[in-house]
Amino acid sequence: MATPRRRERTETGGISDGFVARRHQLGLTQAELADLAGVSRSSVQSIESGRGTVQLDLVDAVADAMGCRLALVTRAGVEVTV
Repeated sequence: MATPRRRERTETGGISDGFVARRHQLGLTQAELADLAGVSRSSVQSIESGRGTVQLDLVDAVADAMGCRLALVTRAGVEVTV
């Protein structure tokens, strides 16, 4: 398994930061994660960059490959699992 390159990132507190942190925790490169999730590396890159739009099914596939689940939380604090 290749060692992921780490660049200085500005923490935004968004979902993209969580994806990057989890991928690094697992010691995966974007390409390795994409392969595990069955998506393109550019899809992983798009999710992690937080720029543009990404289809929810791609986000779900990548989250699943990292052993995570997606959940929506209402403003009232109630979790709704996707």
